[in-house]
Amino acid sequence: MIISTTPTLEGRPVRDYLGIVTGEVIVGANIFKDLFAGIRDIVGGRAGAYEGALRDARRQAYEELRFEAERMGADAVVGVDLDYEVVGQGGSMLMVSISGTAVKL
Repeated sequence: MIISTTPTLEGRPVRDYLGIVTGEVIVGANIFKDLFAGIRDIVGGRAGAYEGALRDARRQAYEELRFEAERMGADAVVGVDLDYEVVGQGGSMLMVSISGTAVKL
């Protein structure tokens, strides 16, 4: 499955547009991760716990997008857009959403 942010794929003409596909993941902030991230922010450096959680959420959202496209019989997803939003009471959760157009090449 080809997943691309571009609207077309060089040398691979789109034969059929199958529709919009999405993948969404919402992850809650863990109190221990918050504590250690706060300490790291004071001392300096990167917040590895948050980076790991963000990486996992992004991977899961891509997997959902790919699964939905495969279910529709797509060969690729073009025009992909990836967004991050803080949601929940007091911004306690992070939402990763990805969308694109499933196509048959």
